[in-house]
Amino acid sequence: MKKTLLAVALLGAFSAAQAQSNVTLYGVLDAGVTYVSKQAFKDANGNIQGGSNWLAQSGVAQGSRWGLRGSEDLGGGLKAIFTLENGFDVFSGQLQQGGRMFGRQSFVGLSSNSLGTVTLGRQYDSVVDFLQPVSSVPSFGLYGAHFGDVDNIDNTFRTNNSVKYTSVNYNGLTFGGMFSFGGQAGQFATNRAFSVGTGYANGPLTLGAAYLNVNNPSAAVYDNGGTLDKAVFGATPLQQADQLRVFGVGGSYSFGPATIGLLYTNTKLKNSSFIAGGSDIKVDNYEINAKYMLTPALQLAAMYTYTNAKFDRLGSKPKYHQVNLGVDYWLSKRTDAYVMGVYQKAAGDAKNAEIYGLGASSTDKQIALRVGLRHKF
Repeated sequence: MKKTLLAVALLGAFSAAQAQSNVTLYGVLDAGVTYVSKQAFKDANGNIQGGSNWLAQSGVAQGSRWGLRGSEDLGGGLKAIFTLENGFDVFSGQLQQGGRMFGRQSFVGLSSNSLGTVTLGRQYDSVVDFLQPVSSVPSFGLYGAHFGDVDNIDNTFRTNNSVKYTSVNYNGLTFGGMFSFGGQAGQFATNRAFSVGTGYANGPLTLGAAYLNVNNPSAAVYDNGGTLDKAVFGATPLQQADQLRVFGVGGSYSFGPATIGLLYTNTKLKNSSFIAGGSDIKVDNYEINAKYMLTPALQLAAMYTYTNAKFDRLGSKPKYHQVNLGVDYWLSKRTDAYVMGVYQKAAGDAKNAEIYGLGASSTDKQIALRVGLRHKF
């Protein structure tokens, strides 16, 4: 009898502990085939040529990933939380984000029902938190990025060594900020990054604004490769600069099954070595996006982005026009099939189109067609 009572007591204690904490395994697998026109390559003589290409691409609509998310109830409205998120390529099984085990996100923190949340680790900045939701990235993923993703609207980079605060929701209003330590002895500003942002979501209206500042961005955050195809542009990536600054504001409004969004971002790169001798570079992106739920399982989406850049030292003004169209059909709550079409035209002083994630075109135009399948668990 005593043994039975002890077993019941232990089982009850274990059940209570389980009720106070939880760990969730989750993930996304996104795979498909992409056709891209006029992709640039070098021939045997080193000359730039162009030809169509078929690509098996992972993580276009959403980056393929698996992760662990957990919390522990500490009482009094306080919880300990953590997230570990791994990015990988479905077709090769290789790790993404520079080969990191948990390159997408890795943080631990405390969350209060009344005071907000503080987290420490590798995390997203305020541009991703507050502007990405009103952009076309939720509809087009990688192809929803602006030229070169220089404003990080598609979270090309995350911030290491960061402390982040997110407020509680005040009747739809939230705000937050992030600070990333550079880690250079005697040089506190080197490799330092910080961001602030705010958002409002209530009913059909969603608004967002954010500011991001990164010193020495090539070393501080862009450690996974360049944002432009060197084979055509023949230069170091744009982000090899002394400083990266991004400001953006946007919003969306829903009319029944339709949603329309507007977004503006301004990116400034100080003394970028993309131009020999260094140059300040300014990039303005103007985006309008729309989506329409034709049925509860079928979504139509569209986007237009105009990019207007200026290289101060040269006085050149490259421009880009990009149009996206997409159809997404949910086979179930966790599985969908989609089709995307993308067209980009280089204008002004720009000579080569380059849809983000596909490499540069050999001409001023580029087209991409994508058919994909996504499953969430």
